[in-house]
Amino acid sequence: MATAAVLAVLGLLVAGCGPAATHPAAAITPQHGPAGSAPASSAATPPGTATPGVSGTAQPSGSPTLLPAPLPPGTLHQTRALPSAGTRVFHAEMTDLWAAVVTGRARLATQAFFPLSAYTQVKAIADPAADWHSRLLRDFRLDVAAAHRYLGHGAAHARLLRVIVPSAGAAWINPGVCYNSVGYWHVGGARLVYREHGQVRSIGIASLISWRGRWYVVHFGAVLRSGAAGLVDQPAAGPGVPGPAGGC
Repeated sequence: MATAAVLAVLGLLVAGCGPAATHPAAAITPQHGPAGSAPASSAATPPGTATPGVSGTAQPSGSPTLLPAPLPPGTLHQTRALPSAGTRVFHAEMTDLWAAVVTGRARLATQAFFPLSAYTQVKAIADPAADWHSRLLRDFRLDVAAAHRYLGHGAAHARLLRVIVPSAGAAWINPGVCYNSVGYWHVGGARLVYREHGQVRSIGIASLISWRGRWYVVHFGAVLRSGAAGLVDQPAAGPGVPGPAGGC
């Protein structure tokens, strides 16, 4: 089910299944910054996907801005509410996610990550809590660290400009798909657009899924991976290209 594009604007930000189309990702090691990433893209942002936001979410002092977000209502039952990427809660989530990236500390983005209490309701597997800890959260921490290394020495000066969410490609994932017992909204390929040393660049968010009308990051660098390595989703010069649609 597609909806009209919902914009993510700064100034107000499945669960474990393979996507219909995967996102190219760059594995980043401590010895490699942007030069060791996937080839940069100069593609322009598709018209109408985002509007400029307010920069300055990270301070050069190394103390990034954090915004309080409501605790995830993971213990409550799911709803069919389609999340908006233009809410204050989403802005707070993405501000905290960016703070995690520029510092390399994934714990700063706790409220932006899909909650354990919701995941135990979603997944129809033997031990969803163990899967959340050993796979989802582990991969998220690795990916945040990889994104931090990708920014390199300019991380403390990088400014998040806006977040592009291709909401026209959002789809409701029915129960029974991808070992899920509860449905949810899914959108792939959101973009974190930032400025570093005067240049506009971007990285992707591989997968966002919903819980009770709120978007959460469930896969940051990639949905599927071949090993325990942090990944950066589609690093690009400029805003990059959101998407593709599909996935679960």
